[in-house]
Amino acid sequence: MKHVYLDNAATTQVHSTVIAKMQDALANSYGNPSSTHSFGRTAKTAIESARKTIAKYINAQPSEIIFTSGGTEADNMIIRCAVRDLGVKTIITSKIEHHAVLHTVEELEKKDSVQLLFVNLDAFGNPDMAHLETLLQRDDSKKLVSLMHVNNEIGNKIDLEAITLLSKKYDALVHSDTVQSLGHYNWDVKAFPIDFLAAAAHKFHGPKGIGFAFIRKNSGMSCMISGGSQERGLRAGTESFHNIVGLEEAFIHAYENLDKEKKYVEELKSYFIEQVKKEIPEAKFNGHSGDLEKSTYTLVNVCLPITEDKAMMLLFNLDIKGIACSKGSACQSGSDTGSHVLSEILSKEDMKKPSVRFSFSTYNTTEEIDYTIGILKAIIEA
Repeated sequence: MKHVYLDNAATTQVHSTVIAKMQDALANSYGNPSSTHSFGRTAKTAIESARKTIAKYINAQPSEIIFTSGGTEADNMIIRCAVRDLGVKTIITSKIEHHAVLHTVEELEKKDSVQLLFVNLDAFGNPDMAHLETLLQRDDSKKLVSLMHVNNEIGNKIDLEAITLLSKKYDALVHSDTVQSLGHYNWDVKAFPIDFLAAAAHKFHGPKGIGFAFIRKNSGMSCMISGGSQERGLRAGTESFHNIVGLEEAFIHAYENLDKEKKYVEELKSYFIEQVKKEIPEAKFNGHSGDLEKSTYTLVNVCLPITEDKAMMLLFNLDIKGIACSKGSACQSGSDTGSHVLSEILSKEDMKKPSVRFSFSTYNTTEEIDYTIGILKAIIEA
């Protein structure tokens, strides 16, 4: 059976060079990074080297990179500590954020009496800048604006620089879940004064269970997890050394090959869109996912002209043909509640049809896309 992996927004295949680096780290650098003997110092030196590498590629200071278990922890740490340590009383976000942000802010609203405000979205899922400014002007409370750079379900790219500059006009802090864009786009944290970012290695061909938070220098935050002085006192616990080494290797590969790989994946996405329009003309692209300028080059989200009875079995039928993709996002594709993102932007009629996310990487080919479109067409016409 043919195997086609088109769920790269959920997680990516780990590069062989990353695996080799991690194996070497596990076999030969097993000292605790907090130990003062040579075994510990070797591991600690490698961790600090990884921190410097990441900082270099995004033009940050090494001290601004804090290793975490992934994007979810980074988002949680930033948002919760901003409320606890930085006097944030109002959080402005959108209803289509990743649940790592959405569930966290909803919990803070209930438990910590934080005022939670949602910015209006247009028909494609873009934040309304005029409404954002209205929310920023609403009162004098300390505010945190949290809006994701690239939406994980529909791929929309927002103008994060414009949002940051507007927010700073009203002295608000700015956080962005950049899990779908760090490792896929060039970043310069000195270009505009954003305060916080989040990243996860497994989104750019690194290992699962490791990521980082960018926390602007002198933020005033203290740790969320206590019990040690690791990560400059901001995250206690013995560092996941082999994962950090893997993250570094994946980050280097991503940025040293960015232009070439971006072009390749962009061409795959363009070809996928072209073939869907040709073979399944009644299909619709959700959000801006069908627009190469306004969405990430890594994914499309397609509303398919399939009846409700066939829709129930769509992912199963694709799976038995060897095609891996997601209904909504992988984080919630096992849920019966449907996509909270699509429910904000689709009509009731289109919500009855299945929407599927296909996401691409350099490991994919046009032949795989041809196979996938052929299977989709056969299911629709059956």
